[in-house]
Amino acid sequence: MTRKVNAFAAPAVAIVLTIMAVLSPPARAAAAAVRILVLGDSLSAGYGLPAAESFPSRLEAALRARGHEVAVVNAGVSGDTTAGGRSRIAWSLGGTPAPDAVIVALGSNDALRGLEPAETRANLDAILSALKSAGLPVLLAGMKAPRNFGPDYVREFEAVFPALAARYDALFYPFILEGVALDPAMNQADGIHPNPKGVARMVDGVVPLAEKLVARARAEGPP
Repeated sequence: MTRKVNAFAAPAVAIVLTIMAVLSPPARAAAAAVRILVLGDSLSAGYGLPAAESFPSRLEAALRARGHEVAVVNAGVSGDTTAGGRSRIAWSLGGTPAPDAVIVALGSNDALRGLEPAETRANLDAILSALKSAGLPVLLAGMKAPRNFGPDYVREFEAVFPALAARYDALFYPFILEGVALDPAMNQADGIHPNPKGVARMVDGVVPLAEKLVARARAEGPP
């Protein structure tokens, strides 16, 4: 007995299989990139530098070279204080897609202006509290104060960062300009903002902790 073949069967099956292939993710799909937001001032915004030479861009390149699928978002605003960072934290987190982790690198302008350490502490505390509520792992970068404000100011200001890092269980890098500050070879003509060599030194210092930040973001999953 000869079996009749439905002329429409083969095309229909092909269409169904095509739809299933499109809708079904691969069995071993690559992990989505971890989005790291850098909330900072001119030191992270890349003042005086091409965008590709900014701290976020160079950090992304360094992490990718180490095998991490990441996208580092530059949320640095030149001249920003911790108060400015506090005022825009909700807006900064509202991007699409949302960040998976945050590096907070604020405080240099507070120190240069001699703002009260208690004010800096309150602003950073509010920022870290908001990030904790959002379920985001954090790397806090510390800052040192100019010595011309006296030892009491220096002690109070610099104590803010490790105390808050401990309170919020944030990863902590004590000084974002470690190996860069006061070195003419690492800075632009103004003696304040890092040149490409200075940015490379900043990245070298931060990248081991940034790798831990990526690991925390992957372990905790989407907020």
